[in-house]
Amino acid sequence: MRDMFENIDPRVEEAMKRLNRADFVPDVLKDSVDHDRPVPIGFGQTCSQPRLVAYMTDLLKIGEGSLVFEIGTGSGFQTALLLELGCTVYSMDIFEELALPADERLRKLNYTNYDIRVGDGSYGWPDDATFDACIFTCATKEFPNPVLKQLKIGGRAVYPLEIGKRTQNLMIGVKNENCELISEFTTSVLFVPLLNRRK
Repeated sequence: MRDMFENIDPRVEEAMKRLNRADFVPDVLKDSVDHDRPVPIGFGQTCSQPRLVAYMTDLLKIGEGSLVFEIGTGSGFQTALLLELGCTVYSMDIFEELALPADERLRKLNYTNYDIRVGDGSYGWPDDATFDACIFTCATKEFPNPVLKQLKIGGRAVYPLEIGKRTQNLMIGVKNENCELISEFTTSVLFVPLLNRRK
């Protein structure tokens, strides 16, 4: 396993430098953005530490024009990084109270190549879509089959996998020609859990 903080693609590093994390957290916490640690954004959710956001993005190996499904919009910080890299982002959050402000925040920052919706990301994107990559900003107990179906052959997925109650493994998976996700461990992490809503 490579060090989380080493050998990140310079494109990702440069994109991170173009972002101001203060734009993505509550006003009362703007003094905390210079620290490399999670920042609470309400509803039990957080804006992840910048180096982890960069690392997870780097694992996706995305390029200009990639279509990315993001599960857990949160503050929109991860979304903005993907947009800075030239991706088109389809992002979903279960909390309307987070998704709508994130949408407004990104529009104020003049981002356009994205769509944010309120919903349960474990059911996949509601429209027919095939994604080059998928990223979870929350921990899941298993990789949802509806999301796997929408990932193209050769597509990559980065997701925290919950192992028991106190352990999470950050996984990088690639969908093979048999439509299976072949995943491997990268590092240990701690994320908020993926919340589900029954249909």
